[in-house]
Amino acid sequence: MDYLHRLMQFVRIQDCLDILIVAYIIYKAIGLLRETRAMQLIKGIVVLLAIFQLSVWLQLSVLNYILMNTLQFGVIAMLIVFQPELRRGLEKVGRSKFGQILNLTNLTSPEEITKTIDIISESVSTLSKNRIGALIVIERKTKIRDIVRTGIRIDSEISPELLVNIFVPNTPLHDGAVVVRENRIMAAACFLPLTQNQDLTLEFGTRHRAALGMSETSDAVVIVVSEETGKISIALEGSLTRNLTPASLTRALLKILIPAQKKNKQARKMLLWKGRAG
Repeated sequence: MDYLHRLMQFVRIQDCLDILIVAYIIYKAIGLLRETRAMQLIKGIVVLLAIFQLSVWLQLSVLNYILMNTLQFGVIAMLIVFQPELRRGLEKVGRSKFGQILNLTNLTSPEEITKTIDIISESVSTLSKNRIGALIVIERKTKIRDIVRTGIRIDSEISPELLVNIFVPNTPLHDGAVVVRENRIMAAACFLPLTQNQDLTLEFGTRHRAALGMSETSDAVVIVVSEETGKISIALEGSLTRNLTPASLTRALLKILIPAQKKNKQARKMLLWKGRAG
């Protein structure tokens, strides 16, 4: 007890908070690195550090000199080579709950989102039945103006007729992606970045690779309709969900695009309205 009492005299609340924050940052950093090829590099650096420490203990001056210079330039090289991974990591931090505190611009109501989802699902159903290839990007918190600028600007209210007609073969805008922001089609014939994932099989065509690439570099939801099979897929955060029906697509979009807190607020409003009506 005396030991704990003396320890508490030297340890402040700020020290405990400091340790918890650092531990949380390290935990999240490991989680982000585990999803990237940078993890293999980190393992290599750990091995080099162990050899470097061994060279210090055994007084291996030549090896120590080589490793010291290698590690100094290695940090700069790592920042350059793994710039895409670092960017994606920072984007994930921005899309986290802490980053969402700063996001005060998304005022779209659940009713408007649901209406847009219904229009997209209806359009995708028509495209799938007719085996018309399509690539639809739904913008979320990460603004993708750079992607919009690669296509033909439309900035029109979304409708099933417009969305289907864009992807009809041999029309000027059918080749590329459509970008949807809230309830408007912002642009068509947009170019998307291809995925950097080298483990994909040859069955994935350009549309699926572009959808994955877009989902890896932003928080956008990307819908793919296969021209060969008519099958519907969703790409989100670097993962692809395949073989969806129009109904399961609607359910997935509702779950992704309408956060739980918005659903709860809407439910409370409905109960309040019913109470007043009664």
